[in-house]
Amino acid sequence: MSRDHFNLDGKVAVVGGASRGIGEAIAKILADYGAQVIVSSRRYDGCKAVADSIAASGGKAEPFPCHIGELSQITQLFDHVAQKYGRCDILVNNAAANPYYGHVLDIPVEAFEKTLDTNVRGYFYMSVAAGRLMKQGAGGSIINVASVGGVTPGDKQAVYSMTKAAILNMTRGFANECAQFNIRVNALLPGLTRTKFAQALHDDEDFHTSAMFRTPMKRSADPSEMAGAVLYLASDASSYTTGSWITVDGGFLA
Repeated sequence: MSRDHFNLDGKVAVVGGASRGIGEAIAKILADYGAQVIVSSRRYDGCKAVADSIAASGGKAEPFPCHIGELSQITQLFDHVAQKYGRCDILVNNAAANPYYGHVLDIPVEAFEKTLDTNVRGYFYMSVAAGRLMKQGAGGSIINVASVGGVTPGDKQAVYSMTKAAILNMTRGFANECAQFNIRVNALLPGLTRTKFAQALHDDEDFHTSAMFRTPMKRSADPSEMAGAVLYLASDASSYTTGSWITVDGGFLA
């Protein structure tokens, strides 16, 4: 297999939650391989910083803020993509919310609803909007960033883990129904990764010790270690891959 199988020249990619961490690493690798990347997250400043960094390295990127918990903002994002580029070839759903870290019996209603609105409803409607554009064109690839928590719930993360399990099931539902339009839909399951989003897990000594005991590689991942799997799923290298879950967890689930 040559580098050409991973070539994304001429492709338009929307990356959610791309202002830092795993999303930033994904946006950068897609741009490195030729994609025009729409860097999206809630805050414009963070999106612009990543887009500027990509441009400084010779890539093509544009910032466009979008809070995926707000359906009107999803509509605005994909209206912009349709009008400016006329296509969407790649969607990476990576934006997520986890406002509560604690016992499941004590979660506030507001935190429960925010987690579901972003992690489930947001991913769903981002996928619908992108899928409609892909259907009008030659198809495309949707990659949902889930979590190992979607397979085995993380301690003090019952609701977050529940939403990630929903994303895994949703991935296969979309894959089944959208294959006829040449739209492939897959999921990435990261293990514990050193990001600001996951800082609470690293700060919780008991949790971190338990996670490292269970992880054969005995370390957390760097965000860049998630990007290669997404490049594969976004490119023609994975042309016969849909409905799959790719686990990048240092052996945690093993």
